[in-house]
Amino acid sequence: MKRIMINHKKCNGCKNCYVACMQAHHNSANSGSIYNLDLTDNANEARNSIKTDVNGNYFPLFCRHCNDPECVITCMSGAMTKNAETGLVLYNKEQCASCFMCVMNCPFGILKPDDKTKTFVIKCDFCIQDTKGPNCVRACPNEALYIKEV
Repeated sequence: MKRIMINHKKCNGCKNCYVACMQAHHNSANSGSIYNLDLTDNANEARNSIKTDVNGNYFPLFCRHCNDPECVITCMSGAMTKNAETGLVLYNKEQCASCFMCVMNCPFGILKPDDKTKTFVIKCDFCIQDTKGPNCVRACPNEALYIKEV
């Protein structure tokens, strides 16, 4: 199974990973340019976030695609599933009942409801639609993010 790994010491908080995630998932017909990104469309929210610790150090947060994911266990509608072959925790927006049990039970506090309508969950999908892998990893200029087989 492949996972996004983080070297916190290399992260400078530039948010390139955040913007790359937004661009990778946006709903615009003009997908080639960040300038066409509609920031008012809640479907364009980034699936990751950048936080700071008490010392002001930056650290990116992504879904960890846990071995025994609480989000899958507590999902009453079956919208959260774990792919046995890839190990990725996948989310089906159409099947989601918006109960947010997955959000409440994520031990890392990474899952969140969408900012505007609060009707679906924002969750890293490892850019499975892109054969080159997660855009956030490719966009990191400091190589703070990398893919590792675990």
